Amino acid sequence: MSNLNQDVSLEQEIQAADNKNKVWKWLFISSAAFMISWILFPIYLLIVSALSSAEVVNGWPKAFVPEFDMETLQFFMNYYGVLGALKNSLIAAVFTMVISIGLGTPAGYALARFEFRGKETFRMMILLTRAFPMPLLALPLAVIFINVGLDDTLFGLSLVHAALALPFAVLITSSLFLGIPVELEEAAWVLGCNRWQAFMKVVMPLALPGLTASAVFAFVISWNEVFAAAVLTINNQTLTAFLVQSLSSSPAEVKFAGGLILIMPAILFLFVVRKYLFSMWGIANR
Repeated sequence: MSNLNQDVSLEQEIQAADNKNKVWKWLFISSAAFMISWILFPIYLLIVSALSSAEVVNGWPKAFVPEFDMETLQFFMNYYGVLGALKNSLIAAVFTMVISIGLGTPAGYALARFEFRGKETFRMMILLTRAFPMPLLALPLAVIFINVGLDDTLFGLSLVHAALALPFAVLITSSLFLGIPVELEEAAWVLGCNRWQAFMKVVMPLALPGLTASAVFAFVISWNEVFAAAVLTINNQTLTAFLVQSLSSSPAEVKFAGGLILIMPAILFLFVVRKYLFSMWGIANR
């Protein structure tokens, strides 16, 4: 009788554990579905509105099945200055990406591999560079850029964007190099490689997914930044500055088209490098 009661009690505990696991599983699925919907639903509304006619965008009630019309998007793309601003945004974002990775990778490697006096202070100073808001820095930067001849240039704007992205690039690459065992480099040294060769042949292939993630972050920061671009550029405006200054009084459907053009390059860029982003988690877990 005692064994029977123990078996029944054990079955009840197993059943209770299964029910608890099912509750947590459905709670996790519901939370993930809510987060995905929270992100994708506004993008869906933006795409539908950008690809609809003015009558559909401003009309009511809304149709359940969207009626696509490319007229508004074509009008926006043919709007004077849009293609030039789009090109400027791409150039500035690529420059920012190259500068932040070119400077952030050696700094992150030094923080991860070397011990030196003031290391923690240097790490803290990197973070403190983000403590100053861009509206506070924009006017002094404009004066300095005018004095040195970098005003209204994409290279000067890229330097500002790189300063915004560099702290994150340094910290991301530092954490990445800490996750790669130093014994791999030491083994390469034993086999005849110098430090540079060991870094390029051993560390760099392992760090490439993380560096790609850092590059994507720098690209997105530059692509979305608007205040410095609006203050420091006049004839070489980026797309964000152009949209803020030129389309502030435009109809709603044109604004939707501008928003779609603004987010599409960043989404396509993330789609291209997604495999590197997924691979980064495998490196981080080793």
